[in-house]
Amino acid sequence: MAEQHTMVDEAARRALKEDLAKFNCRVQQPDDAPLFTRTPQSAMQTVHWKWSDLKPLLDRLGKQLALEPGGNRRTLRLHNPGLPYGTTHTFWGSIQVILPGEIAGNHRHTANAFRFIMKGGGAMTTVNGERYPMNEGDLVLTPSMMWHDHEYHGDSPMVWLDVLDISLMRAMNATFFEPAGALQQQVDTVPDSSWRRYGSGLMSPPGECPRGSMNPLLAYPRAIAQAALEQAAGLPADPFDDVVLEYRNPTNGGPAMSTMGMRLQTLRPGVHTQARRHTGSKLYYVMQGRGTTIVDGRTYDWSAGDFLAINPWAWHEHLNRSSGDAQLFQVNDFPAMSALGYYFEEALTDNGGHQKLL
Repeated sequence: MAEQHTMVDEAARRALKEDLAKFNCRVQQPDDAPLFTRTPQSAMQTVHWKWSDLKPLLDRLGKQLALEPGGNRRTLRLHNPGLPYGTTHTFWGSIQVILPGEIAGNHRHTANAFRFIMKGGGAMTTVNGERYPMNEGDLVLTPSMMWHDHEYHGDSPMVWLDVLDISLMRAMNATFFEPAGALQQQVDTVPDSSWRRYGSGLMSPPGECPRGSMNPLLAYPRAIAQAALEQAAGLPADPFDDVVLEYRNPTNGGPAMSTMGMRLQTLRPGVHTQARRHTGSKLYYVMQGRGTTIVDGRTYDWSAGDFLAINPWAWHEHLNRSSGDAQLFQVNDFPAMSALGYYFEEALTDNGGHQKLL
């Protein structure tokens, strides 16, 4: 069906409704929402969460909520008011607070997940027997159905961003969750084996073929990511993101996770990027600096610690009017959209026209 319009057989359709329902059948009714629209129409909203609002809430969570061994974490969900649940229609973003001496108990689930460390350091995560440090700016992956637990022995609360493709998983009716019998899992004899095999990003043992397309690399340290981004600053600027790199699967060059993409970008002083829109959704976390993003004509002024979720097919562009660099971490659902053949993109040209980039 195309977009809703007057039906010449409206009376006949209404008369058929009850008779068809007896046989679990139906036809499009005049007051039904259209099955197809000219362009994507999402209930998701663009939302700006400010760190000045989030920090007091996180402080309250740290003081008032317990970290339960059965799987419940101490997390502040970034809820999108246009959706029944989730930050976007495909993934959830939550801010987790863990206190000194706490252990987030071992479990696994079908949802792909990752942690991007916002504040603090000194925690350890164990994923399927491999153990890695978690410090500010690090990215740590927990692919589908991998056992994982976290342990923290610092001296002040630690905060990180949790992102899981829960909304997509639920839409596919593929939810599995399994708590472990023990609070923590046993650590492998070589606790960082995937890093030793693939961490250079340049070389790996000959003859080894990781299972399927799953990324065997579980940790992306900040120092390496930042060094790569500094190197990329010497390249021609990306028209939409200025300086931007994507976290990659070192075995095939694809995205780090099968359903979610993670990127790191710098907006240099004076930059005003070109406007574009695309299917799929994304969430920005402002690591440093300040700037502005214009979404469908509305201005969002952001600064360090803020989050901004952008809904599908919304025109958006970035500005940095400050004297220093701004740096953003981004998560999107482009890998899932691309794998399904549903990713489309348009750029706004200088003369106001649309340039399709499929």
